[in-house]
Amino acid sequence: MKYRTIEFEDETLKLLDQRKLPGKIEYYEAENYEQVITAISEMVVRGAPAIGATGAYGVYLAALEFKELSSSELLAQVESAVKEINEARPTAVNLSWATEKMLKILRSSRYKDRKSLLRILEKEANNIAQQDIEANKELASYGVKVIPQNSNVLTHCNTGALATVDYGTALGVIREAEKKNKNIHVYATETRPRLQGAKLTAFELVEENISATLIADSTAGFLMKENKVDVVIVGADRIAANGDTANKIGTYMLSELARIHNIPFYIAAPRSTIDYKIQMGSAIAIEERGAEEIKMIGDEKIAPDKIDVYNPAFDVTPAENITGIITEVGVVDPPFSAGLMEIRDK
Repeated sequence: MKYRTIEFEDETLKLLDQRKLPGKIEYYEAENYEQVITAISEMVVRGAPAIGATGAYGVYLAALEFKELSSSELLAQVESAVKEINEARPTAVNLSWATEKMLKILRSSRYKDRKSLLRILEKEANNIAQQDIEANKELASYGVKVIPQNSNVLTHCNTGALATVDYGTALGVIREAEKKNKNIHVYATETRPRLQGAKLTAFELVEENISATLIADSTAGFLMKENKVDVVIVGADRIAANGDTANKIGTYMLSELARIHNIPFYIAAPRSTIDYKIQMGSAIAIEERGAEEIKMIGDEKIAPDKIDVYNPAFDVTPAENITGIITEVGVVDPPFSAGLMEIRDK
């Protein structure tokens, strides 16, 4: 895609503002870690890998802000900033994975002169961003093998270049299938309530000239019943050690529908999304978001003020509903507890 999700130059993090798509192409600029937190929590940037890279730059900007403090005070202030950054989107493990990598560098290098320390931290943030691009391309090279020739592919939410630093996870696999001339057609769910499928996935598919149809979330079951879906591929925000997977709300429902209709259901995510500290999905913290996301579409009210709202941003798909987990080092087959452990240190 011709638009880059994340760029960092002149001590400024520039993020393609996904709240404005597809109508406007605008960039949000963050010059301090507080503005990074706002970008993450208000979904200027979204998608677990992109959030992780954004968080890494947030740590660098925090170190830059507190560079005049003593080494111990600098570390304390940045550790405090990291807690705030991580709390901005608690379900996506890529965020804490990236910020912890940055903290590790800071702890080991904090006694260096400030110029050298900041250069090391900026380099690590750049590395995290670049590694995401490379991981996604490797992931796509493995994932394309599970996409049948002349197939209809169903995907949910946005998992493309906009959800990552570049290229994408599940949508990266779809992009690769198009490159390999697999003659696919994509069904993209609108993905209520934030409409990432309608606003972002549809935008990317049109930009890439990939044959696609946008559907309401509730249409997926009917499509499967009519034998119009050959494979489902989605992303992930956190994968437990046993393969249970947290992803955008609605994913669990799709996995059950796929199971009923004997349709392969794949997760595509880099290894940074696997949380080996969590043994099963029931331990994953599920972010709940504000009622206005349900009560409003844009500026239009669609529900009465006094109605109660339950708005979890994610749900958990059990491992037994998943055919395979596509990573940058290969496709992991069940049983996932053993398979995920095997790729941990590859």
